[in-house]
Amino acid sequence: MPAVGNDNIHCLGEAKLVYLRGLLKDWKFRHLAVLALAGFLIWFFGALRAEWSPMHRWNRAFGDTSLILLAFSMMIGPLSRLWRRATRWLLWRREFGIWGFVAGMVHGGFILIGWVDLEWQRLFGLEYHQVFEKYVMFDKGFGAGNIVGIIALVYALVLSLTSNNISQRWLGVSVWKFLQQGAYVLWILALAHTAYFLYVHFLDYHRQVPEPNQLQWAFAILVATVAALQATAFIRTWRIGRKRNRADGGPEYVS
Repeated sequence: MPAVGNDNIHCLGEAKLVYLRGLLKDWKFRHLAVLALAGFLIWFFGALRAEWSPMHRWNRAFGDTSLILLAFSMMIGPLSRLWRRATRWLLWRREFGIWGFVAGMVHGGFILIGWVDLEWQRLFGLEYHQVFEKYVMFDKGFGAGNIVGIIALVYALVLSLTSNNISQRWLGVSVWKFLQQGAYVLWILALAHTAYFLYVHFLDYHRQVPEPNQLQWAFAILVATVAALQATAFIRTWRIGRKRNRADGGPEYVS
């Protein structure tokens, strides 16, 4: 009887494992899970800046959440090359990217509505001059930072709209993969946008400089982590390729 009982427990454990693996492959579950994570991150970043004005508080909360979700999407690929079990998480890159884009759009909406009061010219660093009765350049850095952010959102929109099986079949695997490689461009644009507003924008010689943002070090660590994972995965892939090439008797170098 004890043996039978142990077999039942083992079968039950296997059934739960199969169910869990199936759940992780269910796109509806993945969307809900990432949405829940995004909600928690928004709440966390909002609570971290409780003393800020509502516009800046939630603007930054959605922006930071967008960056974190995008970072997760960028880390899964290298992790799958370093740790075989991480390949089961490759499907999640799609959901992380899509909800990262949604959070980024809300972040941009806060800036357009709350910061520049729907005056799109102000997004590009222009301000209305009462004397000249026209918009003149006022803050080049603010405009440049927002232009980078807008380009990043356009990239994210294209990647999000094509992150589905229908687009993959319509475009073909090779074209679809080439298009999705734009995620690296998106990542660089997002880093440039975030780094400017995190380290540079509020530095001024003739106005009071606010206290340094408490997330500056966290941002640096996040960027370093993603870069280290990608570099390590690249080196490992390169070494495996060299070993296979030598085993097949191919040339060590190709000119």
